[in-house]
Amino acid sequence: MKQMKSFLKLFTGLLVLITFLGLTACGEQKQAPTAEVAKVEKEVIVWKLAQTWGTGFPIFGDAVIKMADMVKAMSNGEMEIRIDSSNKHKAAFGILDMVNAGQYEMGHSASYYWKGKDASTMFFTTMPFGMIAPEQYAWFYYGGGMELMKKVYDKHGVYSFPGGNTGNQMGGWFRKEINTLDDLKGLKMRIPGFAGEVLSKLGVVVTNIPPGELYTALDRGTIDALEWVGPSLDLNMGFQKIAPYYYTGWHEPATELQFLVNQAKFDALPKHLQEILTVAMELAAYDMYARSYHESAVNLASIEKDFPEVKIRTFPAPIIAAMKKANEELLTEAAASDASFKEILDSQTAYMKMARQWTVISDYAYLKDNLE
Repeated sequence: MKQMKSFLKLFTGLLVLITFLGLTACGEQKQAPTAEVAKVEKEVIVWKLAQTWGTGFPIFGDAVIKMADMVKAMSNGEMEIRIDSSNKHKAAFGILDMVNAGQYEMGHSASYYWKGKDASTMFFTTMPFGMIAPEQYAWFYYGGGMELMKKVYDKHGVYSFPGGNTGNQMGGWFRKEINTLDDLKGLKMRIPGFAGEVLSKLGVVVTNIPPGELYTALDRGTIDALEWVGPSLDLNMGFQKIAPYYYTGWHEPATELQFLVNQAKFDALPKHLQEILTVAMELAAYDMYARSYHESAVNLASIEKDFPEVKIRTFPAPIIAAMKKANEELLTEAAASDASFKEILDSQTAYMKMARQWTVISDYAYLKDNLE
C-alpha cells in the first residue's frame, strides 16, 4: 500500500511536469507565428517616381516598369515604386525640380533637358559628334563619368544614374529635303540638347516640345522638322505620314536617359535596399539599350515594305562640316566660361580619343571589311 501511494505520488508529479512542459511548448509555438506575422506586417517603403514619358510609352516607360518590378521582387515586397507619367503630374520637363524638392523620390528623364539650369548636365545624355554607346558606358563606369555626374548633381540634391540608352539616334524627320545650308535657315525644328545650340548657330529656329505633343506640332505646321529617337520609336509616332525625309544622325550618338533619386531619401534607405535599387536601375538601363537596338533593327527593316514614301538621307558633307565647326566653336566658348563644363568636356574628349582607337580597329574595321 505504501508502495502504491509512492507510485501515485510519482505519477501525479510526472503528469504535472508533462502538463507544464506541454503548456510551455504551446506557448513557444504561439510566440513563433507572432514573430512571423510581425515580419509580414513590417511597414512597406513606398516611393513615387515621376517620368517625362506619357502613360504606356513604349521602351522608355517599359524600362521604368521593369526597374520597379525588380525592386519589389528583390526586396521581397519590402520596397515598392509607384510610377506617375506626365499625363498625371503635367510637368514633363519638371522632373529634376520635383525630385529635388522631395515631391517625388525618383524620376526618369534625360539629363540634357536641364541645360537651362546647368549646361554641364548635357554631357550625361550625349553630345554631337561624341562617343557611341559602348564608349560612353565604358566612360561612365570605368573612365570617371559616374564621379563627374555625381559632382554635377550634388549641387541639385539628387543622385543621377544611367537610365537606358537608345544608341545612335536618327537626325530627324523633315518636310523638305535638305541640300544646302540655306535650306536650314529659318527652319523650325524640335531638337533638344547641345545639338539645338549647333543648329541655332546655323540659322535653325530651335524649340523643345514634350514627347506627347510632337505629332500635333508637326501636323499643324508649328514646326517643319523634328528629331525624336530612331526607328525603334519614330514609326509608332507616325511622323512619316507628314515629313517623309528621314536623315541619319550626327547629334546624339549615344543618348542615355537617367534615373534621378532624391539624395536624402536614398541615404535614409537601409543599405540592402540601396543596393537593390542601384542594381535594378543598372539592369533596366542595359535592358533598354538592348531592346532599343532590337526594335530599331526590326522597324528599319519594315520601312521599305510598309512606308515606301520614306526617303532615308544623309546630310551633305558641307552641312556636316558646318555642323562640326559650329559645334567646336560653341564647346570652346562654353568651356571658357564654365569650369565644370570644361572639366567634363576634357574628360570625354580624352576618353573618346583613347577608346576610339579600339572602336576603329575592332567594330569599324570588321564592318568596313564585311560591307564592301
